[in-house]
Amino acid sequence: MTTIQMKQRRGRQASQQTRDARRASNGETGSLDGNRVIALLARIPANWCPALLRISDLLLIVVAFVLAYWLRYQAQWFLTVDPANQTELITYVPFGLALVFLLFCSFQFSRVYEYRRGRLWIEEVYAIASATTIGVVVLIVLNLAFGQLSYSRLIFLYTAVLVTLLLGMSRAVIYAVRGYMRNQGLGLERVVLVGVGEVGLMVMRTIAARPSLGYELVGFLDDDPSINQTDIGRFQALGPLTNFYEILQNHDIDSTIICLPWRSHRTVARLLHLCEENGVEAQIVPDFFQLTKNQMQVERLDGIPLITTRAVSIAGWNLFVKRALDVTAATVLLAVGLPLGALIALAVRFNSPGPIIYSQTRIGRSGHPFKIFKFRSMTADADAQLDEMAELNEASGPLFKMRDDPRRTAVGRILRRFSLDEVPNLINVLRGEMSLVGPRPNVPDEVAQYKDWHRRRLSVSPGMTGLWQVSGRSDLTFDEMVLLDIYYAENWSLTLDLGILLRTIPKVLGGEGAY
Repeated sequence: MTTIQMKQRRGRQASQQTRDARRASNGETGSLDGNRVIALLARIPANWCPALLRISDLLLIVVAFVLAYWLRYQAQWFLTVDPANQTELITYVPFGLALVFLLFCSFQFSRVYEYRRGRLWIEEVYAIASATTIGVVVLIVLNLAFGQLSYSRLIFLYTAVLVTLLLGMSRAVIYAVRGYMRNQGLGLERVVLVGVGEVGLMVMRTIAARPSLGYELVGFLDDDPSINQTDIGRFQALGPLTNFYEILQNHDIDSTIICLPWRSHRTVARLLHLCEENGVEAQIVPDFFQLTKNQMQVERLDGIPLITTRAVSIAGWNLFVKRALDVTAATVLLAVGLPLGALIALAVRFNSPGPIIYSQTRIGRSGHPFKIFKFRSMTADADAQLDEMAELNEASGPLFKMRDDPRRTAVGRILRRFSLDEVPNLINVLRGEMSLVGPRPNVPDEVAQYKDWHRRRLSVSPGMTGLWQVSGRSDLTFDEMVLLDIYYAENWSLTLDLGILLRTIPKVLGGEGAY
């Protein structure tokens, strides 16, 4: 990194700290008014954080070593200590110092302290556990070579477990505090997106799907008049690229993500120059990333990078695994939920006239229509009243949503709040028309209003729950919903599915965003 880049980065950090401190002190963050701890954390200079983290780890390693000694010689877990082998804590001090030195060396080589945006907690804990194991094994070897035979080897096993546990807990606290601060608008990197083609939309949906990355997308610029005048969800359209300098001056931008085709290299060079002059970090997404990162595989031919394409993530073996999970889980849920389903059916039947099960045509994978099954939550003539109520629509885009829909029955309000009306969707899952996790299927009239980029959400099977449901449900705009659905289709993994299913439980129980 050059001296100019270092100065620019320090300038951005100082600007971020000033902005965070101002928000924490003047009440912009609302709930932070009475939270002095968060306000204090917001004022800590960013360049102090690595040193503070290492000091915290040092203290926790010492605590872990002392606890390991206590467990071995006082509590005597698993194996009692022969009185002749009883050893004072002071005897282990040299090994404690050696442990601290070896662990910090191991952490450094294992890149435990390397900041990676979007790094998961479990990934960091795994890195800590691996590095700790290496450090402790080296210490055991040194003990065998130079130590006395009366020293307990078991204490080092306890130390390895306790170091991993305590440092893992400290990272959990850090992640929780960081997430809370970001939810309050603190510690976010304000970004402007230049270019909203396929590549730009990919960046946009990644930012929308992963708030843990710490980006605040201020808005986007594009020279296409059909794009630069219309907001996409909460992301603001900032006009053509000629507005770029004005945006840098007036919107307190930290970084710019440029997603222009390579034929625009002169424009890219001009934008990079403006960023450098204004101390704003510039990042360029190569044009070939329109394939999406999951469709690319980088190989090497004697040091020469080769980029090859591969199938989308939900295909082949992945599709088989996803289908097996769907069938297994749907079968178990139907069997366990049968008594609840019977009670719901009786409640629907006696609450209002009409069928118990409501069926409606929806559009599934690749645009194929199917009949979706739900417990009826509205009056029997609800569909016939839809045209009359169009002007009362509270949703954006082609969807129709009302918080207090008068067509809803008394039982239906309860069913909708806790998503119990969707239990019969499990039948659609068993029939292969739906999945447990995926984009929510829309009716044909809504799909007919899709823009071209919206249709990519039809590339996978619709689901009972999905990424947008656990990210805000009905509180999100239609464009934001589509961004999240496409991100899911392009980045599917079994871990992502399981994570969404686990996050769905508290959302459903709390009735958040459901109406």
